[in-house]
Amino acid sequence: MSESNRELVQHRSGGVILPALIANEGDRAGRRFVEFFTAQIRNANTRKAYAQAVGQFLRWCEERRLTLHTLEPIAVAAYVEELGATRSKPTVKQHLAAVKMLLDWLVTGQIIPVNPAASVRGPKHVVTKGVTPYLSAEDARTLLNSIEPATLLGLRDRALIAVMTYSFARVTAVLSMKVDDYYANGKKWRLRLHEKGGKFLEVPVHHKAEEYLDAYIHAARIDGDKRGPLFRAANRRTGELKTTPLQRNDAWAMVKRRAAQVGLTHKLCNHSFRATGITAFMAAGGDIDVARKIAGHASTKTTQLYNRTSDEITLDEIERIAI
Repeated sequence: MSESNRELVQHRSGGVILPALIANEGDRAGRRFVEFFTAQIRNANTRKAYAQAVGQFLRWCEERRLTLHTLEPIAVAAYVEELGATRSKPTVKQHLAAVKMLLDWLVTGQIIPVNPAASVRGPKHVVTKGVTPYLSAEDARTLLNSIEPATLLGLRDRALIAVMTYSFARVTAVLSMKVDDYYANGKKWRLRLHEKGGKFLEVPVHHKAEEYLDAYIHAARIDGDKRGPLFRAANRRTGELKTTPLQRNDAWAMVKRRAAQVGLTHKLCNHSFRATGITAFMAAGGDIDVARKIAGHASTKTTQLYNRTSDEITLDEIERIAI
């Protein structure tokens, strides 16, 4: 087999390209590997990141003539140390997490007897301060109020930004919503957010988000398409909505365009509205544990990274300097 073909071998069932280290273990290992990325990892962004991490590790093993059955903890540790020389600590930790998760999956599938990465520790990396760019409450209002409600795309974009802001939601959770994920519970309306791992998070709808959602759904005439995507892609030429969901990259481009139109030069990202909502909530006296529940975080430490109230320095604080 040529050197270029050593890394990847054609897996005949389904035409999936498998790393040689997996393909050499036979069809059971190949199927288990494919199942890891299709059944075990549901989030598309996580799947992509883990595929890159696992692929790099398996190529490293192949170059050193290692197999799944000769792989030992010392080899995994050597890979982690080598990777750390050129990559950041968060990246190394993510790579190691991907490798551990895959090997655990192969153990439970009885492809290998033990996980050689189980005892390997990644670099210490503790994040205590959030870096996600956010908007002040005033700037967030300016952005929402600037979006023209006279067009269907304006109504869609305003509703999307409002849902992300008022529900502290991940952009992928919002873009995965169906029309019937916005539903009445008695006299109150709720959102059913599609979270990581196929889980759902149900939260009440803020009255402003409810107002914007109602206007968008009514104008788009999608209230009868209950299982269709809530936030839909649009035809760039006509502005008409399609039946397919809006993609993450297109949502990001929309956010940047809308922000630029009102002179907001912040380096925003899709998660900015999550940080914006949490910060405004905490600034108004909200409880961090309640914010955690709304955001769907397992720990308040994660939620605190989105709380940027401590970043604000007021004039009152400056006037404390009594010189």
